[in-house]
Amino acid sequence: MASPTPGQTNLGVSPNVGGLLCYVPCCIGLIFSIVAAIVEKQSKFVRFHAFQSLLLHAAGVVVSIVFLILQIILAVIHLGILGTLLRLVFGVGFLGLTIFMMVKANGGEELELPVIGEMAKKWA
Repeated sequence: MASPTPGQTNLGVSPNVGGLLCYVPCCIGLIFSIVAAIVEKQSKFVRFHAFQSLLLHAAGVVVSIVFLILQIILAVIHLGILGTLLRLVFGVGFLGLTIFMMVKANGGEELELPVIGEMAKKWA
């Protein structure tokens, strides 16, 4: 849990705010993470959160597609509501995780998520 270096980033925001913006829901965080991964050169803290956010979003898309396929299969056997509930639980959980990561990044913490955190650390 390293504290980000004080000062500005290439993006013109403090490192804490840059890290927080990487996890904002509804594609804003995804777009900011792409920009930060390409443009940011000064702050390893922001780069770490940008790459971790990109990997988190990619994993979220893959899991969402798996749940969609499962929902279709369950609908064929007349259990579609179960698939819908699974997707809903996943969506709420993913939203909760992104909000948690926003709070941690704003607090200056480099919380590494399992598996993807190690990859993000190497790429930052």
